[in-house]
Amino acid sequence: MTVLFWILGILAVPTGIFVLWLAWVFVKELFSPSRDDGSEAQEAAEKLGLLPAERQNTELAAPLPAECAAALAAARGGDWRPAADLLTEIGRDWDRRSSAAYLLAELAAEEDTWLLAWEAERRDDPDAAVVRARSTVILAWELRGGKRAQYTTREQFDGFHRTLAAARKEVARAAELNPDDPTPYIAEIWVALGLGYPNAEMDKLWGEITSRAPHHYEAHFSALQYWCAKWRGSERLAFEFAERAAADAPAGSLLTALPLIAHYEHDDSKDTAADNTPEMVARVDAALADVAAADPSHPRLPELRHLLAFYLHLQDRNEAALEQFKLVDGHVNALPWRYRGDMAAYYCQVRDTVAHEVAQAAAARA
Repeated sequence: MTVLFWILGILAVPTGIFVLWLAWVFVKELFSPSRDDGSEAQEAAEKLGLLPAERQNTELAAPLPAECAAALAAARGGDWRPAADLLTEIGRDWDRRSSAAYLLAELAAEEDTWLLAWEAERRDDPDAAVVRARSTVILAWELRGGKRAQYTTREQFDGFHRTLAAARKEVARAAELNPDDPTPYIAEIWVALGLGYPNAEMDKLWGEITSRAPHHYEAHFSALQYWCAKWRGSERLAFEFAERAAADAPAGSLLTALPLIAHYEHDDSKDTAADNTPEMVARVDAALADVAAADPSHPRLPELRHLLAFYLHLQDRNEAALEQFKLVDGHVNALPWRYRGDMAAYYCQVRDTVAHEVAQAAAARA
């Protein structure tokens, strides 16, 4: 019996050592920093000089042109003249005009003392009128709020509809003062969306726009929202509109973004299979060619770069995705990040993953 206990004791020693080793491993893993918490991906992004979430601008998709930033700063200080000069200088560059008018209108929706002074001194200035029209549309949507209809109060809807009705009159006045300008009609798309214009009335509005600017990016982006299933259209109508516009557009117009946006707006799949079809790969390739042909100063170019970075990643084309991320880093107010509660965090999560996977692939080749 004594011999048996002695043998069991000897056998227990390695077992005990093994148990102690397992306990040590468990404790080490429990209290050591995890390498699955995204730290490696963050380090890969930091090595490339990419900015952390807290340093991402969530108001814009890209830095403002210097002249636009100066006009906005002056307006905040009460001086409207640089804004007036900016729109005069832009002239008939309709993409730049609508972009600048929107930024000025956003500011006026917050505080319009400077715009009132402009209107008082230049009563029938079409530039002041288009900023006023856009500002009233923006104010209406702010009154509504960004929540779904079931979470929006009757008071919010009343203010929303009342302000949109006023905006419709201001849109008409701006269009009358500058008959060649598509910008008032582009603002009216958001009136159409909010007031529920029937499809036939939207078609008429669209004719006013395309007769003036047939390949205008903001106009097409806004109209696509109208045709989406979540608003006044359907998935089929949205894709028909997007594909038709992209097919008819010249290189560099950036309208290849539209099929990607239509896909994003209607994709409720839980994996990336729908993003990797031959059709989607072809759409991304077309958008890459469009970006290469575009004017580098096009105000909407960064928005397509953001979309490309996202879809290139979903297609495991991470080196190409990283090139797009490098070109837009620092500003994140664009699709697809814009639809998330914390757009900067979501942007950095995807971007850091891309940086990490590119670094791993480079290490494997070395």
